Amino acid sequence: MALLMAIGIGVLAAAGIYLLLRPRTFDTILGLTLLSYAVNLFIFSMGRLSVGRAPIVEAGVSGYADPLPQALVLTAIVISFAMTALLLVLAVRANAASGSDDVDGGEPPRDGPR
Repeated sequence: MALLMAIGIGVLAAAGIYLLLRPRTFDTILGLTLLSYAVNLFIFSMGRLSVGRAPIVEAGVSGYADPLPQALVLTAIVISFAMTALLLVLAVRANAASGSDDVDGGEPPRDGPR
């Protein structure tokens, strides 16, 4: 389970970084979103992955899941949703103003013959 989680975090982080380096605004926003998912999974896995344990400490319960990473991830999900909505609005406005969805505001150089 831990190996699968580590591979998933690595793939999401790698895809997010790759998309962040692309010259288009939509790719950049998607990369930032994937990177935030990877960080959320990383924070969640730091609370030790446990199945079938009580999330709250009660009398008579010996093993319990740590509720702090769950609260942090829930907060991070709400913040990343608001950040993504803001970035999408800014990207649409920039596209309307410049006529291009390139990060620098102009069309990137074309590869190969025209």
